Amino acid sequence: MEIQKLYDIDDIEFEDITIGLVRLAKDIPAHEFFYKINKINGLTFSRKKDVIIHGAYYDYYFPRFEAYHKFTKTCFTFISNRSSESKQKKLQTELFTEEENIKFLLNNQVDVEYILHSSEQIPDFSVILLPENLVFPIQDYILGSEEELYQIIQYYE
Repeated sequence: MEIQKLYDIDDIEFEDITIGLVRLAKDIPAHEFFYKINKINGLTFSRKKDVIIHGAYYDYYFPRFEAYHKFTKTCFTFISNRSSESKQKKLQTELFTEEENIKFLLNNQVDVEYILHSSEQIPDFSVILLPENLVFPIQDYILGSEEELYQIIQYYE
């Protein structure tokens, strides 16, 4: 008797996810930014375990902050777009490597300070009040399942 195959990986549909791009109007430290967000919201963002990306020469660490909205039962996550720390694993011996000691999660959006993700299928980032004169309006950005950041978000979710 054969074991029935429950699903075929090729038949699984991966849905795109929407994230929010957060650009700061002023350069302020993360602790001050989240203090101001926590002060005006019913949410309390706290630092969670960093997102870690392992490169060939460096390990990159991206700060991550999470809060849980009690009424909508939604988890909101801010991930720094720029690595805060990198640890060199081995010495670079090649002249032209693609890897540097600073990494961005979205290479084409280096002016973005934070990536905002929601556990909802259709996220509503307007639930989070942002400090006036400190943050530009949140820009929606669609991630396809083939992008590296999509895989990272799914792993840490």
